[in-house]
Amino acid sequence: MSSFGGNMDALSSAAHIEQRAADWIERRDFGRWTKADDAALDAWLEESVDHKVAFYWLDFSWQRTARLTALKPANRQTEDAPIRAPRIGVARIFVAAFAAAVLCAGSAYEWLGLPRAQTYATEVGGHRIVKLEDGSLVELNTDTVVEIAASADKREVWLTKGEAFFEVKHDVARPFTVTVGAHRITDLGTKFLVHRQADRVAVSVVEGRARPETDAMGVKMRAVELVPGDVGLATTNALSVSHKAAAALVSELGWRRGVLIFHDTALIEAAAEFNRYNEQKLVIADSATAKLTVDGTFPSNRIAIFARVARDVLGLRVEEHSNEIVISR
Repeated sequence: MSSFGGNMDALSSAAHIEQRAADWIERRDFGRWTKADDAALDAWLEESVDHKVAFYWLDFSWQRTARLTALKPANRQTEDAPIRAPRIGVARIFVAAFAAAVLCAGSAYEWLGLPRAQTYATEVGGHRIVKLEDGSLVELNTDTVVEIAASADKREVWLTKGEAFFEVKHDVARPFTVTVGAHRITDLGTKFLVHRQADRVAVSVVEGRARPETDAMGVKMRAVELVPGDVGLATTNALSVSHKAAAALVSELGWRRGVLIFHDTALIEAAAEFNRYNEQKLVIADSATAKLTVDGTFPSNRIAIFARVARDVLGLRVEEHSNEIVISR
């Protein structure tokens, strides 16, 4: 009986959090939003991880729904037609339905004794560290989404998008796996980096060992065991392994300190890295400029500093626009 009461208390608390998150989203999108509201929302988000998860995923789902709706042919409105009130009504219905679905799913997990997955996300330029109950760490890079679930006999992570660094407390009795599409990485006592890209997944091992394997189209490929310095590259139908020097891996992980490190890097590649962390984008205007190389350590969110180096050190032309910086000869 006490267990049931605990479940109901948890559901009640979750429902309250979902409703507060819904209220914030509605006020921001349809009310008068001020700097004081920004500060109040930030304070509420910092109170609890549950607050952040509820808000970001309601917001993500609502914005996605709004974008899909915008793609549909719009009904013609007269100038006197009331627009504001129906939009608020739709928002309330959506967030209420979403909250109910989340609560029902959570309740089912509790009743069945299944591990309940928690979702964590970062926006473009974001950085977040998630500490698991066993002391393992999952560090999210820019524009990344992961789901994490743990039970008595296993720990599972699903990397939906982006890049994450894993520092795992090894436990033979509770295997730790990271699933990325058709690919799965099993921890063997490891610190490793996983980067999901459009058509491939890269696994870089810093310490210990990891075992990536691919199960594509129902055909399981031979698993390989990676050691420090190894980089496994998995595509739909292949799994290859190369090796990087320790210094190269350190540079690759510069984002954990908020920097991007370049060693004789082509300008086009450096620009692509900066574009992962910034809403304003770098555009390399011609092939000759793209082949030039750059060295240095730069703050990942200070794209203007990189542009000044291109202008003052490389002697290139830099044109800044509202959403992009164009670099050319």
